[in-house]
Amino acid sequence: MGKGSDKRPGDVGPDAQAFYLNDRGQVAGVSYTSFIPNPDSGVPTVDPFLWENGNMRDLGTLGGTFGYPTGLNKRGQVVGVSNLAGDQTRHPFLWDRGRLIDLGTLGGDNGDASFINDAGEVVATGDLPGSQNHHGFLWRNGVTTDLGTLGSSSVGQAMNSNNQVVGRSRIGSPTSAVQHAFLWENGGPMVDLNTLIPSGSSLLLIDAFNINDRGEITGIGLPPGCDDQDMCGRAYVLIPGEGDQEDNDVRTIAITPSDATLAPQAAPAATPNHRTQRDGMVSLRDRLSRRYRSPGELGGQPR
Repeated sequence: MGKGSDKRPGDVGPDAQAFYLNDRGQVAGVSYTSFIPNPDSGVPTVDPFLWENGNMRDLGTLGGTFGYPTGLNKRGQVVGVSNLAGDQTRHPFLWDRGRLIDLGTLGGDNGDASFINDAGEVVATGDLPGSQNHHGFLWRNGVTTDLGTLGSSSVGQAMNSNNQVVGRSRIGSPTSAVQHAFLWENGGPMVDLNTLIPSGSSLLLIDAFNINDRGEITGIGLPPGCDDQDMCGRAYVLIPGEGDQEDNDVRTIAITPSDATLAPQAAPAATPNHRTQRDGMVSLRDRLSRRYRSPGELGGQPR
């Protein structure tokens, strides 16, 4: 576990950025801790912080010199990613009332956290043993649940309060370029969102970014003839329809894309890693917005 400290705004390093705000007025972000560069990275240590009532609290790291938040809930719990000692690997973390908890991986080297709900449940992604593949996972009260895949690898993106998780999964091998958006709930199995929309849909749903408590899902899809989400991808929203079974099983719910929401949507880029820390704080915001990628997406093992 890392150690945190209380800091006044003027006690930080050369720069800081705030990313998340909750209804209590708490703010989560990142800040340099000093002006002194680390010998390995060439930049000063970057730590996540929680700001409340004029006080900035350093949340610390899991031993490395680079950490950042990826979510903040209404209880003041912060989820994020931190390098381990030596800055060669990274793990997801949960900060809760002064404790920095390492959420681990699925047996491999690296992991990322992407979302925390107000119950303190975390959606993350972790390497499998050998670190050549990764799966999305749900962390709840110290228990890690592998979300599985639609084929090979998967990435968890977000969840609601009804134990429904969304993300993306590769259909072929871990190096395949084909990925589909998924919905997982209450132990699975993972469901391909493309099987829940009418046949002949105008979009191939390749990623799901968020889901609310009404079961409405947002993400990115590809229209016919488009194979580059950066150039021609479209945003979508899926709205649950009437279930045709009494238990309203998710696999039988009719889901329809809302044409009014279709708009160009930029694709997420690569995950930050220790090799890019030399770029400095000027590129930090861009790096923190990037998403977890597989070895095939990056042309090498993720770090």
